Amino acid sequence: MSVVVANPSQTPAARRPVYTAAERARRDSTPWTLVQGVLAPVQFLVFIVSAALVLRYLVTGDGYAVATVSVVAKTVILYAIMVTGAIWEKVVFGQYLMHPSFYWEDAVSFAVIALHTAYLVALFGGFVGPVALMWIALAAYGIYVVNAVQFVGKMRQARAEA
Repeated sequence: MSVVVANPSQTPAARRPVYTAAERARRDSTPWTLVQGVLAPVQFLVFIVSAALVLRYLVTGDGYAVATVSVVAKTVILYAIMVTGAIWEKVVFGQYLMHPSFYWEDAVSFAVIALHTAYLVALFGGFVGPVALMWIALAAYGIYVVNAVQFVGKMRQARAEA
């Protein structure tokens, strides 16, 4: 006979709604919700443009400078959304990051930040050439897409629970 023991750290999150009534009220009353609501689509728009510019450079060899500027801009916006998102999470949930409601979204966000930061370190440190830099950017963008899908899914879940 085998016994399956649930992971205690996952069990409460599995049953817990995204927001309690008090958390939903704090979410709806904080200006940080609007900040996140503005930064997220701006970041996505910059991502779309930047991804096209990076791919253009990789395919044609043209436009390295503009592709580089676009990746740096995307990274700056990412840092802004992460810092303001941590503040939002503190206001809504009482902790800066890794609340059970957004644990996996935050965990993947760290991977997104790590890859974007690796791009900046490689760029400003001169550690790799232009093609390798663009591949780092694409890797960062791939993980970013996964993270964006996570957050959209969480928003849909929260709406369904409301």
